Amino acid sequence: MQIRKGGKKDAGIIAQFQLDMAQETEGLALDLPTVLKGVNRILDEPYRGYYWLAEEKGEIIASLLVLYEWSDWRNGDVLWIHSLYVKPPFRGKKVFRKMYDALQQLVREQEHYKGIRLYVEKTNLKAQQVYEAIGMTREHYDLYEWLK
Repeated sequence: MQIRKGGKKDAGIIAQFQLDMAQETEGLALDLPTVLKGVNRILDEPYRGYYWLAEEKGEIIASLLVLYEWSDWRNGDVLWIHSLYVKPPFRGKKVFRKMYDALQQLVREQEHYKGIRLYVEKTNLKAQQVYEAIGMTREHYDLYEWLK
């Protein structure tokens, strides 16, 4: 399995993964043209973040979006994992674990990176178990948002 950054040639599969994830986890039917524009925006503006892909035998089997959060408390960036998706036949095979380990290694090696965060749907107990199994901790913050 190879872990690599996504590029323009991967935009279609990344967008499809986002549609599949939204439908599966939240019952949301997203608009493909809108999502594809959003994926391409990240690829065109890397200061916003980047995609990591897991590829096996030429097939992209998983993706996640890494976004930056500046922490004045730590004087560095915390990396946020968003939009994680692993194709169903590859779940339970430690695909995310390998992606996470590679990202964690990057944080360890780069002084300006201070940690990794993610959020998870409160009812997604399986994902929560995965995150705890790889050593992430549930923290005392709740996420609040206002979306247009």
